[in-house]
Order: sequence, then structure tokens, then C-alpha cells
Amino acid sequence: LGRERERESREGTMRTTVMSSRKVASAKARRAEGVRAAAANGADAVPAAWPGTCKVPDNYTKRTTPKPISILGCTGSIGTQTLDICREHPESFEVKALSAGSNVDLLMDQIKEFKPELVSIKETKVAELREALSAAKSDLGGYAPEIAAGVDGMCEVAAFPSVEATVTGIVGCAGLTPTVAAIKAGKDICLANKETLIAGGPFVLPLAKEHGINILPADSEHSALFQCIQGLPEGGLRRIILTASGGAFRDWDVERLKTAKVSDALKHPNWDMGKKITIDSATLMNKGLEVIEAHYLYGTSYDDIEIVIHPQSIIHSMVETADSSVLAQLGWPDMRLPILYTLSWPERIMTSEETWPRLDFIEMGDLTFRKPDNKKYPSMDIAYAAGRAGGTMTGVLSAANEQAVEAFLNEQIGYLDIFKHVEKACEAHQNDLVAAPTLEDIVHYDQWARDFVAEQTGSKVPQIA
Repeated sequence: LGRERERESREGTMRTTVMSSRKVASAKARRAEGVRAAAANGADAVPAAWPGTCKVPDNYTKRTTPKPISILGCTGSIGTQTLDICREHPESFEVKALSAGSNVDLLMDQIKEFKPELVSIKETKVAELREALSAAKSDLGGYAPEIAAGVDGMCEVAAFPSVEATVTGIVGCAGLTPTVAAIKAGKDICLANKETLIAGGPFVLPLAKEHGINILPADSEHSALFQCIQGLPEGGLRRIILTASGGAFRDWDVERLKTAKVSDALKHPNWDMGKKITIDSATLMNKGLEVIEAHYLYGTSYDDIEIVIHPQSIIHSMVETADSSVLAQLGWPDMRLPILYTLSWPERIMTSEETWPRLDFIEMGDLTFRKPDNKKYPSMDIAYAAGRAGGTMTGVLSAANEQAVEAFLNEQIGYLDIFKHVEKACEAHQNDLVAAPTLEDIVHYDQWARDFVAEQTGSKVPQIA
């Protein structure tokens, strides 16, 4: 007991979440036993998007025309990189519809270049966009896109009739509703939004199966796994190994984290990403969320999904097969490659060596690996426990984390407080967990988790649209 008190004092507010893991896991054991029993009796379980394998459809033929796509979050990191690919490969991809948040200037640049048929923007920015289009009338030569707004506008872009695939680059649960709209319209999903499966997996995956669409992962790690399971025989997948850079604090000791500032957490050593995902990389919550996503994408048990720190970010993830072979996908840290593959699958597109540097094994040098420290990254314990609890718990985890990160970015809480507030939200949700949620349940508890953390931190819940 004395050693435990000394450890808690030394680590301050950062707990290892063992207590939370046990509580949530215990709740899961009580609730999920009934779910397992129902499944054993023939009830439908949540279908994995790619249950351990991926094979090219028998009726697939090589494309001879550009694939028409729409992009949700076109002015964000994923959206702009997707458009970089479309710019370089106009023979392969055609932009039909774009959805932005509030960046009118950048959206106007994209409209002038790609000439989409439909654009959507935040409702409060519609008038500004119309004025910008009017001012650029002579430059546009009589062309003008249709304008939509808000959540309805995002759904129109996602389900635009002439597109075959929708890129979901919106951060957070805001991407769930338009993704559902795209699925119902029969569009393949190029999934760059973690929360769609983390919060919505129990609802989204059966819907995707019902409508016969493909969920194609654009995250670097899940793209790596997706590439590794191509052609794998049924039952061939044994274990998933997710690699993590370790984020901005991988070389910090635990004690030093008490003084971590926003500017410190945003200094990612390998990747150029948005603020929220960069903070998630520092806390390793991004990897905890990816564990849940891997479970939903590939049907792999949480006991068979592991995290390893790989500082060089060259191996983007690995799979172990039934016979103990390990397959890995390697490449320079560049988000464009997984985005390109999710757009082009099942084809491979030849890229330029000038804009897509090829992997040089001599230049690459040594590859190293470390076991992640649960004391430094308590988010791992929280995420695994939430994943095993299932149902609405994973959405609560994601939403609580998003709100806590927002509060940290606004310097309303300290870095270590992120873990504390996320853990409290998960603990508070245990008695209300819904094992088989509807879309309304998912949205409700997403909002509940944000409000819960906002009340604790004195932060403002961001407006979705």
C-alpha cells in the first residue's frame, strides 16, 4: 500500500487506469455474456468489413475512365491530400462534390480548379461563399456549382448520384451521419474518419453489408493491414500488430509529462497532421482507437491486436498469419499513399518518382521497436477496456477524448488531465451502456460524453455544422 501511494504521488494525476479497466471489463463481462449467448444461438453479430481476408470481386474489370468521387472535409488535411492526388492523376479520379467547414478562401480555390457540381459549407458561411462566387464570375466562365449547407449539405455531397466513392475526411462523430447517407446511396466509403466505426460500428457495419458497399480504410495503419490481407485464405489471419510512432513524447519520461504544453504535444516527429490527431498521437489514444477500429474492420479479437512503438514509421502495420509468418507494409511516412490505395483499390496506380519518393532501404537505415509504456500512455488501458465493453462505450470513449483534447488545445486543462476526463466519462457511462445501439443511441451518447467532459473542464462543445 505504501508503494502504491508513493507511485500515485509520483505520477500525479496520471493513473494507469487499471481500476477503470477492471470496472469496464467487469461490466462488459456481465453484458456481453448475453450477447455471446445470443450469437451462439444464431443471432446476428456485428459483421466485420473484411473478416480476415480481402479478395478482388470475380466480376471486376480494369477501369478505363476516371472514378467519380466526393470528398467530405475537403479543406482539411485528408481532403487537401486527396485533392493533391486528383490533381496529379486526373486520368484516374474526377471530383464531383466537395464539402467544407468554414474555409471559404480555400474552398474557392478548389472550386476554380476542380469545378465540382456540388459544394457544401457551414450554414453561416453560405452568404460569404455566394459573394466569392459572384466576384469570381468572370474567372469561372459561366460555371457555378450548386451550393448546399450544414449536415444536410454534407449528406448531399456524400450521396451525390454520379459518384462511386465518398472520402470521409471529417474529424469526429460529425462524419457519421453523412457516411450513413453515402452507404444508403450505395457509395463505397474511403474511410479516413475513425469515429465512423469506433462510435458507429455496431450500426454502420450491418448497414454496409445490407447495401453491398465496401468500407476501404484510408488510415495508414489500417491501409497497411488491408494491403497485407489481400488474398489471405479464410482463417489465415492470426494476429494484428499496429505500429505507433510514439508521438511527441515518446522520448520523454513520465515525470516530465506533468509540464507538457500544447506546443510540445504538437511537435510530431514524423507526420504532418491536424492538431487533434497530433495530440492523439502524443497520448497514443489514436492507437487505442485504431485497436477498436481494427476489431470492427477485420473481426479480430482484442486479445489478438497488439501495439508496438516503431519510431521510424516505416512499417505501417503488420499481420501474423496462422502459420506464424508476419506480413508488413512499408513506405515513407506519407498519408497520400494510403489515401491513393483506398481510392484506387483493387488497382495500383503508377506514381512519379519525383512526387512519390520510392523507399530506399539503404537510406532508411535501422528499424527499431519498443514496447509501449502503459504508465506513459494510459489511454491504451482505457481503449482496450472500452472496446471489450462494446456497444456505446467506444463512442463515449471517442467523444470524451475529442472534447478533452479540445479543452487541452484551448489550454483549459493540462496534458495529463486528458486521460482523467476520458476515464471518468467511461466510468460514468457503464450503467447506461447499450450493447446493440441504434443510430439515435450512438448520436445521443456521443453528445452526452461531450457534455459530460465539457462540464468538467469548462470547455465549449464544438458545433458540428
